[in-house]
Amino acid sequence: MTILIINGPNLNMLGKREADIYGNTGLKEIEAECKTIYTDIEFYQSNIEGEIVSKIQDYKNYSGIIINAGAYTHTSVAIHDALRLVDIPIIEVHISNIYKREEFRHKSYISSVASGIIAGLGTDVYKIALQALVNKQSN
Repeated sequence: MTILIINGPNLNMLGKREADIYGNTGLKEIEAECKTIYTDIEFYQSNIEGEIVSKIQDYKNYSGIIINAGAYTHTSVAIHDALRLVDIPIIEVHISNIYKREEFRHKSYISSVASGIIAGLGTDVYKIALQALVNKQSN
């Protein structure tokens, strides 16, 4: 079954913004790299909180969710509440190590509902999370 990879605000600008933090790889390149591991994935990106909530609410169409909620990680009770409804594995990912950054980034509204968290390993976090979900499906 399909694995959903959700990306929040400003992640459509990967490869164009703050390369010292996020690297030079764009979202389309990350998607292509992930498809070398598992082809049945759906990449989704929105800068709008409500659209992300609606996408999460379609969870019955997926076998797992990987989510990089961007800034909404630290602010969105709505995304947290939507993820609480989900009965499939959720992996929270962050390209940077949020605990080495500004204090406000140390709080995640997603972590308490996630099955696992991967942070600080650059864009490889997506592939690591995807491999973990694939492994979980085959067990």
